[in-house]
Amino acid sequence: MSEFLDLEAQDGIRMPWNVIPGTRENALSCVVPISAIYTPLKQVPDIPVLPYSPLRCRMCRSILNPFSIVDYVAKIWVCPFCFQRNHFPQHYSSISESNLPAELFPQYTTVEYISTAETGPVVPPVFMFVVDTCMIEEEIGYLKSALAQVVELLPDNSLVGFITFGTYVQVHELGFGLLPKSYVFKGTKEVTKDEMLDQMCFFAGKRKPTTGVIEELQKDPWPVPADQRASRCTGAALSVAASLLGVCVPGSGARIMAFVGGPSTEGPGSIVSKSLLEPIRSHKDLDKDSAPLYDKAVKFYDQIAKQLVHQGHVLDVFACAVDQVGVAEMKVAIEKTGGIVVLVESFGHSVFKDSLLRIFQSSDNDLGLSFNGILEINCSKDVKIQGIIGPCASLEKKSPLSSDTVIGQGNTSAWKMCGLDKKTSLCLVYDIAKKDGSNTIGQAASGFDQEAAAAVMARLVSFKMETEVFNNSPDETAYFRMVLDREDVTNAVVMIQPSLISYSFQSGPEPVLLDVTAIAADKILLLDSYFTVVIFHGITIAQWRNAGYQDQQDHEVFAQLLKSPHEEADTIIRERFPVPRLVVCDQYGSQARFLLAKLNPSVTYNSDNSSHGGDVIFTDDVSFQVFMDHLMRLAVQ
Repeated sequence: MSEFLDLEAQDGIRMPWNVIPGTRENALSCVVPISAIYTPLKQVPDIPVLPYSPLRCRMCRSILNPFSIVDYVAKIWVCPFCFQRNHFPQHYSSISESNLPAELFPQYTTVEYISTAETGPVVPPVFMFVVDTCMIEEEIGYLKSALAQVVELLPDNSLVGFITFGTYVQVHELGFGLLPKSYVFKGTKEVTKDEMLDQMCFFAGKRKPTTGVIEELQKDPWPVPADQRASRCTGAALSVAASLLGVCVPGSGARIMAFVGGPSTEGPGSIVSKSLLEPIRSHKDLDKDSAPLYDKAVKFYDQIAKQLVHQGHVLDVFACAVDQVGVAEMKVAIEKTGGIVVLVESFGHSVFKDSLLRIFQSSDNDLGLSFNGILEINCSKDVKIQGIIGPCASLEKKSPLSSDTVIGQGNTSAWKMCGLDKKTSLCLVYDIAKKDGSNTIGQAASGFDQEAAAAVMARLVSFKMETEVFNNSPDETAYFRMVLDREDVTNAVVMIQPSLISYSFQSGPEPVLLDVTAIAADKILLLDSYFTVVIFHGITIAQWRNAGYQDQQDHEVFAQLLKSPHEEADTIIRERFPVPRLVVCDQYGSQARFLLAKLNPSVTYNSDNSSHGGDVIFTDDVSFQVFMDHLMRLAVQ
């Protein structure tokens, strides 16, 4: 396992098969596909930064690297992909076996090149805030407070736009502090770039505004009948934002940050009617094709996605409502543009507030947001690329490297990443084209990375079985899958199998099984299920804590025992985005359900053996052992 982690630390890549099968037949016999999970902007210590342009092969455009064959006398290098012979340019004239450029050092399999003139001028970041006003006053107050903090953290040179929407879409002109001005668009239709050009006078590229327009933010004034939902034109607002950015700042690093507090009921992208008698679509409705607005909304957001990808802009969605808001329909636009998504119950929730601040705060754990990346993949002649599962969009650069089998964003060898950060990870799926050769299955097994395989298979399953879900709404399913599809192997494994750490007087922190028998009265458990971090106190620990023993001078050990899981939880929360929910609970308390729901019910109220010394779960669910026994019986029938 250590060699796999070393490879990830050096190059930001994890592969299920670190010894690749030699033939197509061998590759097809592997259940896990030939693939890799790659983090393009992973922070690599001591990475060389080269102050010149990369040297490319004149045939396949791949770059000089440690695997190239070099003739130091003739000053020629051979491309390891297409075997084309290339002459070194004049500034490589002093190259020799004892005087190598950094890109030929064997330990530098990943290098960076300083941007050159061909990358274009540096433009300021652009942020377009799109704010839902069809909410109760309390929610608007929470959102105003969060936005006011964010504006103070924006880079001084950033350009900012502000759009609010409810029954209508209002584009606010930020250049007038004393006399606020806004331009109103109908919420029932899309707004094209041509229509936007007619109103161009209102966009003056206003730099970092004051918080005046935020402080004056008010609830949508149009009345809402008691038997109806609010008239909310989310799709029209996003159409206005996309067209406005396309007219004013095409190709620049711009983000549309949408703050949505309920379902879209008006205009393009609507997910439900205004009548409260009609429920919002569920997975059962999608399976039975009885959600008439779903396909139309997905098609609309697919067009928004294409527009934003063409412009090089990002769509972020902060969905904060008890009900669904349409994240399932927006998924295509968020994912193709590399956007951020946060789903929580309220704008007053710490998950929303802390996640929003994390985007703009500068620290060791900042996101390192980047814009408009291009990812190109080159392969040797016996390897082809099937596609990528993750936050990117195909540039439709069809080449001989493209496999006939397409997975995710395929049929291309180049992809656009409108938005990415230091932890954005992509799943690359390959195909072996070579038909003849020796059997290398035994060698491949020696380099098998189980964690990477689990992460790859999770992405493949979620991609292929889009509607096969239970116990979640379509919005929740889309949210979980979007987060899974952008995380690295370590975080993906935590989503698949949460970690459980036990703290006690008898020993230091130690991992324990996700089983009800892990619960003990004199232990503290720390559960990390990625989206939720739970600190669970055994009943004896909770009673001692409530008695204040940790504050007494003779009980420093107990005080440290209480403190340790909180320190570990703080570390997890600081390094993760979206910020997870922190739950601190006691045994037999109401919030203990956050832990019990993740544990194997090996002992329940109707178990024969209850002398395990742990807890009992009141459930009719079968234990993992019963499930496995049944599965084995089915397998041999």
